[in-house]
Formats: sequence, C-alpha cells, structure tokens
Amino acid sequence: MRTLSPILAAVLLAALPGGATIGFAQAQTCTCPPTGGEAASGGGSYDGGGSYGPRIIADEAPPPLPEYEQPPLPAPGYIWTPGYWNWNNDDYYWVPGTWVEPPHPGLLWTPGYWGFVNGAYMFNRGYWGPRVGFYGGVSYGYGYTGNGFEGGRWDGNRFFYNRTVNNFGSVHITNVYERPVPRIVERASFNGGPNGVRARPSPEQIALQREKHIPPTVAQRRNVRAASRNEAAFVTNNKGKPPIAATQKPGEFKGPAVVPAKAAGGP
Repeated sequence: MRTLSPILAAVLLAALPGGATIGFAQAQTCTCPPTGGEAASGGGSYDGGGSYGPRIIADEAPPPLPEYEQPPLPAPGYIWTPGYWNWNNDDYYWVPGTWVEPPHPGLLWTPGYWGFVNGAYMFNRGYWGPRVGFYGGVSYGYGYTGNGFEGGRWDGNRFFYNRTVNNFGSVHITNVYERPVPRIVERASFNGGPNGVRARPSPEQIALQREKHIPPTVAQRRNVRAASRNEAAFVTNNKGKPPIAATQKPGEFKGPAVVPAKAAGGP
C-alpha cells in the first residue's frame, strides 16, 4: 500500500484549517472543508449540515477520461451519472458511468471531481440536489459539459430528456426535447495543477455549495464497491482503457449492456 511522502504530508497538514487531520494509513482521507489551494473553490460535498464528508487524497494525477459510448436507458426516470477515476491508496480504478434512479423526483446529479491542492489531488464527492453545482469544469460528456447539465430537466415530477445526448435504446420516451451540446475536446479528469482544467465556480455555484445535498444512493455506492473489487478496472491493468467503462444499471458488470472503452483518454 502506497503512502504519501513525509514532505507532501507536511504540506497538506499545513494547508488544513485548525484541528483537521488526514489519515494517511487508511484511504488517505480528511474530514475538512476545501483548503486555500486551486481546488478550494470546488467543494461539492457539503451536506448542508455544517460538515464535509471524508475526502480522498492522492499523490499523483488521475488518468485522462476514457472514451466510451453510453449504454441504453433502462427505463423512464433514470438519470445518467458519468464514470470517473477513484483511488485506493495504491492505484486508480475506473468507476463505470451508469444510469441511476434519483432518490426522489426533482433531483439532479452533480458529479464528483478531482482538484489539485498544494501538491496533491483531492476528490470532491458527487451529490444529488435540485440544481447541478460546480464539478471542476471537467467535461464528462452526455450532458455534463463541464458547466451545468444539458442531458435533461425536470418539469414537476416528470423528467424530460435531451435527445441529442441520451441513448434511449428500445425504451419509448415521450418526454423529450432537443438542444445541441458542445462536443468534448478536453479529456482531463481533474481541475487545476499541471495539465488540469482551468475553471472556477460562478457566484451562483458557490452559493449552491451551501444548500442541503443528498449523498449517492445505495445503488451508486454498490457500483463503486464492485469497481474496487474488479482487477480489470485498475489503470495498472487497463492502461486507461477500462473494459467496463459504462453499464446500464449500477453494479451490473455482465451482460450485453456493459460497454467497454473505445480508447484511453490520452497519455
């Protein structure tokens, strides 16, 4: 198991506000607000109750985002959540993009993202809320352009899908509209630092961080656990091109709806 260098640990500890600590021997997480580094404006995991969830910290940059197709929508009401690289203290592994039922109508998903902070990479966890907040400017695709969400919108208890970025497959969807979405040209998977996305949140997005947020669903957490136990998901094995890049439902890694990556995101 890899641990952070003493120098890097000292830098991070010096950056944290009084009393915050980082457990480097376990998951390398901290319970603290964002520090004053480049990702301080990110946030995204504030729960509305005055505290932050544990933050994952890595000492190397996450790989670029792989290229993959979106599997077909399993049923009306599901919302697309993009895949991302997660860290287990030793290696990055790919958590597949998947369709998810929101906790209740009216909620949208703000993806998590990596941010460069004082020489290390800190993961800001995703959350559910009535509006999509800041997610580092990372262009995850399929409606997640790096700013906001163009994949669909709620009208009361009905979710309307943007047909230009959603794969309906054989599912009959009547609540649709059409709006062009810019093509992804940037595959960087983190904000700030060398080779990262240069993006800052707007005043409105900063205000959204103070709203009450709902954590990932049980199905989403199951999707992460399944990926962490899959050797093929680790970048050491897949070289940035995961064989399970996206799934139709969380944690279902077998069957015709499992989509492999078309290509690695880059060097």
